[in-house]
Amino acid sequence: MLAIVCEKYGAPDILELKQVAKPTPKDDEVLVKIQAASVNAADWHFLRGEPIFMRLVSGFFRPKVKILGADIAGKVEAVGTNVKQFKIGDDVFGDISDCGWGGYAEYACASEKALVLKPANVTYDEAATIPFASVTALQGLRDKGHIQSGQSVLINGASGGVGTFAVQIARSFDTVVTAVCSTRNLEGARALGADHLIDYTKEDFTRNTKRYDLIMAVNGHHSIWAYKRTLQPKGTYVMAGGSGAQIFQGLFLGPILSLTSSQKLCNYVARPKQKDLAFIKELIEADKIKPVIDRQYPLSEVPEAIRYLEKGHARGKVVIQIGSVIR
Repeated sequence: MLAIVCEKYGAPDILELKQVAKPTPKDDEVLVKIQAASVNAADWHFLRGEPIFMRLVSGFFRPKVKILGADIAGKVEAVGTNVKQFKIGDDVFGDISDCGWGGYAEYACASEKALVLKPANVTYDEAATIPFASVTALQGLRDKGHIQSGQSVLINGASGGVGTFAVQIARSFDTVVTAVCSTRNLEGARALGADHLIDYTKEDFTRNTKRYDLIMAVNGHHSIWAYKRTLQPKGTYVMAGGSGAQIFQGLFLGPILSLTSSQKLCNYVARPKQKDLAFIKELIEADKIKPVIDRQYPLSEVPEAIRYLEKGHARGKVVIQIGSVIR
């Protein structure tokens, strides 16, 4: 089969399209013929081996993961003898990062617990955008943020992959949502259901008088102190992405600041969970969430797709179309 292979750390240009062995499913695994995958920030972090502490997991000198790609959507081609949830021919989607990655290829094996039946009302391309980003948004808002109906919720970085899902998920909990994004993305955020819009090129929301019950920071360059003063007295700040300095502040200052006030400030690492993806599937089938695709690339152009995402201006998700790969 064809796959994009990563043999060493570096820029996207080091990735190569190669013929590799087609995987064989173990007893508890499913073999998926991949139709589409999507690009996440985790891909370029693993590709570059940055931040450096990631190499404790990914391999210090050379990457352990040779084929990147977490999000997949496709059709079940074979099942292991112990698989109960799926059969050959089922359309599925999921995050396979806990199964060794491998999404940038024509086939991948994954535990049946990593997959969910694809909603009938979305395409393969749309389904591939969902797992990593939507579950990250859900776990941040619900599990860390303890989102409640009627709250005022601000999403900073509302136009990216996680942000577009976060706006819609927050609205599904019947909250009042403020989306922070650039001028060109304001109407897109409004279309997703945002009640209020802030153009960060014209206004710094951390310096006005408005206070929020829950802030989810997917992007942006504000310090934890700026977020703290923008919260309600019992508000919660959740950091889902940002710079190295922001990660450090969330990890080490967040717990200290949370102990010394009634506000909660934290970051987290989302983990794939089948029940969470199934919850998202229900929202999609009820038309409460719609995937947003910015660009689509063929498998051979994964390096360019990752390079584009690294620039930080993607509106929604970047998709890799694999089912139509030409040999």
